[in-house]
Amino acid sequence: MLSEVNLVISFVAFVGSCCCPSTCFYIRNTMNPDLQRERETACFNPELITNLLDGSTERTRRRREVEALALNDPELAHEDLNFLSRSERYEVALRKSALLFQKLKEHGISDPDEIYQFKRSVHLGRPEPLDLHLGMFVPTLLSQATPDQLDRFFTPAWNLQFIGTYAQTEIGHGTHIRALETTATYDPSTQEFVLNSPTVTSIKWWPGGLGKTSNHAIVLAQLYTQGQCRGLHAFIVPIRELGTHKPLPGIEVGDIGPKFGYDEVDNGFLKMDNVRIPRDNMLMKFAQVEPDGTYVKPPSDKLTYGTMVFIRSMIVGDSAQMLSKACTIAVRYSAVRHQSELRIGEPEPQILDYQTQQYKLFPLLATAYAFHFVGQYMKQTYLRITGDINLGDFSELPELHAQSAGLKAFTTWIATAGIEECRMACGGHGYSRSSGLPDIYVTFTPTCTYEGENTVMMLQTARFLVKSYSQASSGQRVAGMVSYLNDYSSRQIQPHPVAARPTVVDINDLSSLVEAYKLRAARLVEAAAKNLQAELQRRKNKDDAWNNTSVDLVRASDAHCHYVVVKLFSAKLSEVTDTAVHSILSTLALMYALHGISKNTGDFLQAGVLTEPQITQVNQRVKELLAVIRPEAVALVDAFDFKDQNLNSVLGRYDGNVYETMFEWAKKSPLNKTQVHESYYKYLKPLQSKL
Repeated sequence: MLSEVNLVISFVAFVGSCCCPSTCFYIRNTMNPDLQRERETACFNPELITNLLDGSTERTRRRREVEALALNDPELAHEDLNFLSRSERYEVALRKSALLFQKLKEHGISDPDEIYQFKRSVHLGRPEPLDLHLGMFVPTLLSQATPDQLDRFFTPAWNLQFIGTYAQTEIGHGTHIRALETTATYDPSTQEFVLNSPTVTSIKWWPGGLGKTSNHAIVLAQLYTQGQCRGLHAFIVPIRELGTHKPLPGIEVGDIGPKFGYDEVDNGFLKMDNVRIPRDNMLMKFAQVEPDGTYVKPPSDKLTYGTMVFIRSMIVGDSAQMLSKACTIAVRYSAVRHQSELRIGEPEPQILDYQTQQYKLFPLLATAYAFHFVGQYMKQTYLRITGDINLGDFSELPELHAQSAGLKAFTTWIATAGIEECRMACGGHGYSRSSGLPDIYVTFTPTCTYEGENTVMMLQTARFLVKSYSQASSGQRVAGMVSYLNDYSSRQIQPHPVAARPTVVDINDLSSLVEAYKLRAARLVEAAAKNLQAELQRRKNKDDAWNNTSVDLVRASDAHCHYVVVKLFSAKLSEVTDTAVHSILSTLALMYALHGISKNTGDFLQAGVLTEPQITQVNQRVKELLAVIRPEAVALVDAFDFKDQNLNSVLGRYDGNVYETMFEWAKKSPLNKTQVHESYYKYLKPLQSKL
């Protein structure tokens, strides 16, 4: 083990010569002794978990190879963005984005996963102006364009001749996309669509890359043909002239201004006034408008939203990625930082030895692992169901839509709060941008509102759950992750009053805990459905009834998603063959499940799943698990395998040399370019001379 550590030290020293200035001003060819000891005493091989997270040993090898191509390329030198203006950050990001496409071709990288890995290393996990081009414009072409349209648009898009964005959100409407006001009216005399922004509230607002970068946009607009509105459809709209990049006639476009974060991205606005595009610029893989204006319906109205479902599915994996980064920084720093006294007269302990610090971080560490496995599941499920759709099978599309919406909301809410918890767990130094944590937070927190505001997403999931419950109650069998409603509606799962219920839940058995979460979810779905029915009987108005039951419906969706995460984490353990790895991941899974119970005790008591004495046992067991995880914590975050450059954190450095690096980083502040700032002579000195 020691020889492995020495190899890593040598590697870190080598990489330090070319890594991000914000983390590597001061390279010392030594490992912090606390971190070295933590790694030497771990009871499992982190590399095996890294392979599990990547999918295989070969995928780990290839990912590292792809990352190294970016991290070791001098043309992609990683500037410290903390000391740059917004305009400078945008320019740096755009320069790298242009280089990224050249490098992808040079290195022959075409696999979607490898493109993502390379891109993440080029931009150090930060947003960039071409995010929506790669993440939404190109995928929408691939999923919704006809073969002829792909021939016209895909190659120019891949070569960056056409630079695209995805213009859906308007200044007046976001998640409620059915209410979008942009219109596309078909003119059969010219076989063109005429696009308009008829109101101030219809101006497209927020699309990344729209402000200054894109020359095309996929615009979602209400389709009008033969005097009828046919709902939302997607249209490819040129917005800037090729060659000059100036806005085309009828187009008013620009940047929406500074935001909470995302300084590198030119989120923009788009106003259209009688903008004409050819008929075949409407994406027509599923719905069509014929030359005479005849409308041909798609097999499912949800197909228009395919790109959103894709992005929501991917966001689940991003939740794991960003929470893992925050946990890595906080756990490593907590192993390096010594503070206060546990025992009077003894040396200051590592703050990771405090139970309260463990209670802050270890449930989040378990959550990060849980979300990794859920992210893998969502990606696989999306690809499988998309394959079925291409074969004409749309049967699982409703559940995919509901699952992606609910898990997107569930994971982003928890990850956002968890990132902030990690920042606060690092004390005052966590507030410094050198820690990397403020950037992680402001970069990730928009996921709670983009691609569907989270509360609305939970209500969309609830609509599917209520429908599934109604079907199960009427004797129909429901499949997939809601199949537990079959048992509950037929009372094969029977909650009993707490006093009468035998103790059947073993709090140390994961399969038993999965059943407990299943019963909690079923109970809350049933309660929400019955409350909705009661409201309908009282009010007769469906919309009012839904609104007056919405708190219950969100709780039901949350419980369903929580059950899915616990179930998938538990199921993943069956794939682990190494005994030591299986042991520590089982401990994390148990921590995740029990900590969730401790935070939602009322649900489990009310559903008759657990007794009060069992809740006391759960709380005690969580504290015991903290002690089990403690000696493995550093190795567990090492298994996430973040390079220092990608982590971009003084506090989370692999070698643990925190304080020296922080001091050198601070000295690079532009305010330190002179010993006396010019403002002293302008304001303070004249004032002092009058005193």
